[in-house]
Amino acid sequence: MPGSPSPGSPVVLGIESSCDETGAGLVQGGVLLGQAVASSMDEHARFGGVVPEIAARAHVQAIAPVVREALSRAGLGLGDIGAVAVTAGPGLAGALQVGVAAAKGYAFSLGVPLYGVHHLAGHVAAATLDGGPLPNPCVVLIVSGGHTSLLLVRDLARDPIVHLGDTLDDAAGECFDKVARILHLPYPGGPAIDRAARDGDPGAVRFPRPLSGRADPPYAFSFSGLKTAAARWVEAQRAGGAEPRVADAAAALQEAIADTLTRKAVRACRDHSIDTLVVVGGVAANSRVRALAEQRCAAAGITLRVPPLGLCTDNGAMVAAIGDLLLRSGAEPAPADLSIDPSAPLEYASLTPLARLPQLTG
Repeated sequence: MPGSPSPGSPVVLGIESSCDETGAGLVQGGVLLGQAVASSMDEHARFGGVVPEIAARAHVQAIAPVVREALSRAGLGLGDIGAVAVTAGPGLAGALQVGVAAAKGYAFSLGVPLYGVHHLAGHVAAATLDGGPLPNPCVVLIVSGGHTSLLLVRDLARDPIVHLGDTLDDAAGECFDKVARILHLPYPGGPAIDRAARDGDPGAVRFPRPLSGRADPPYAFSFSGLKTAAARWVEAQRAGGAEPRVADAAAALQEAIADTLTRKAVRACRDHSIDTLVVVGGVAANSRVRALAEQRCAAAGITLRVPPLGLCTDNGAMVAAIGDLLLRSGAEPAPADLSIDPSAPLEYASLTPLARLPQLTG
């Protein structure tokens, strides 16, 4: 909920434009003051996925109104902004360019520092806006349309982010989208599968659990085979003259994904003797992923941190949260020639080398 500015830490404006959502958020001292999001999702739905040119044009039209709306909700004006943070990568090149150009305009016109941040680190920081700072260390499961990773996170603003495992092919969100299309469900697939699964039996269809064998990498993910298994099941149903039971297929697919994600995440916590699991990203909004993560963490004595639904999908608040952490850690701002990196690897929260602080010891 919006808070009230207090003396001390500057107010950080965060701008997110990596894909099809234009987000602006305001954070001060770890407290979310206000945010707003505009989505161009409806414009992409008829194409079954995001069209980069449409997304970029939508960002151009939405970015100033979204910033104004976030300021209005926080009860602030442009003069109250003390720093600006922006997603500089990864994402769609044209979409990122719009956000970075706008962020530079706000920062330079206001005479405040600018921070270029990593989109996925923003998702991790979203968890700090509901429950405070993350424990050091913690295991983070990032699940979104384009990314599925298990991470070991220490000081998010200072330390390198350690990858325990990543997806080898499709991400969990991609699997949801592609199978939803096969089942003739609307885009985006994740929410559509979640809704359809409410009336289905997760045990009615036997879908595989990818990379779950003893010889498989324990923390790696692969969802391409699961997508193929679902497609073949649908083809077999139709070849036999029957329409596939969409609710059962959705429930079974959702169960397979949630089972795979949470089993590997809890194992990572146990193997590394870490007692906090953080689940973030758009797929963290999935009801079965949240429920099964809660169930398994409770059984293992692990504390689960999942952002509220409104902070799971792309938003400006998470970018402001990273900027706020960098600012309070004493990180150097980005240079005037900050550029985008559409395929930036997740190594640090900052995408500006000058802003990275020495690794903490001890």
